[in-house]
Amino acid sequence: MDDTLRVGLVGAGPWARTVHAPGLTEHPGTALSAVWARRPDVAGTFADEHGARACATFDELLGEVDAVAFAVPPAAQAEFAVAAARAGKHLILEKPLAADVAGAERIADAVADAGVAALMVLTLRYALRTREWLAGVGEVGGWLGGSARWLSGALLGDRYGGSPWRQAEGALADIGPHAFDLLDAALGEITGVLAAHRTGEDLWHVLFEHAGGATSTASLSLRLPVRPTVVEFAVYGEPGYRTLGREPDSAGDSYTALLDDFAAMIASGTRAHPCDVHRGVHLQRLLAECLRLAGHRS
Repeated sequence: MDDTLRVGLVGAGPWARTVHAPGLTEHPGTALSAVWARRPDVAGTFADEHGARACATFDELLGEVDAVAFAVPPAAQAEFAVAAARAGKHLILEKPLAADVAGAERIADAVADAGVAALMVLTLRYALRTREWLAGVGEVGGWLGGSARWLSGALLGDRYGGSPWRQAEGALADIGPHAFDLLDAALGEITGVLAAHRTGEDLWHVLFEHAGGATSTASLSLRLPVRPTVVEFAVYGEPGYRTLGREPDSAGDSYTALLDDFAAMIASGTRAHPCDVHRGVHLQRLLAECLRLAGHRS
């Protein structure tokens, strides 16, 4: 028990309830020890359900834990994550990292200055199926292009339809980081956004260029009445055509794999990871460029 990481959870919404809390509670290397949310009544009920302590303030939570997991909107994460890093706490960070590039860079700077571990919750990357697919893609060269399609009606339903930041920011901010991260991992670093277009129905089409010359496309929406959700990735070129789909209900297993890596980083003193805070900054810059090209705020 002395080696168990005491983790505080900031936020008590649907994602905190279905992924963060069960994962932190059930993982052998972590304990959900404290909870803080802006609504004390919600935080109290949530904490009671998981045998954790409800904290009256964020500062109180920092005094109780070794690490902090965030399940809050991007703008709030940018504020609290900087304070947590400066307090020497390791971080589990949601995507997007912040509301803008400046906020993302502030988090990364605070993490670097404090020397703490920080991982992004890019759930697709931690899935075993994804890791095997990426390993296979990486074994050969000659990939010329790729594509991502993530088409869902998630914002039309009850589970996430009531999320103000998701309703305001839409598919680009919510699922864009997942899609862009995986295309980048498969085809090489995305070095530019060649085009980005958003329809009135929040359907995004994006064209990327990658280091090495490959190009890729992404089509994203959370407001299409598609059942089941379509999540498909593909790469193609001289080796042929290879696809990857998302396994339904795999977020819990992916979060467990994240916690495995997180605990190992802390125990070993390692800070670099394919999904670390610097990855979050890279993805934030891609989101900002998509918004700029589509004529939206950045």
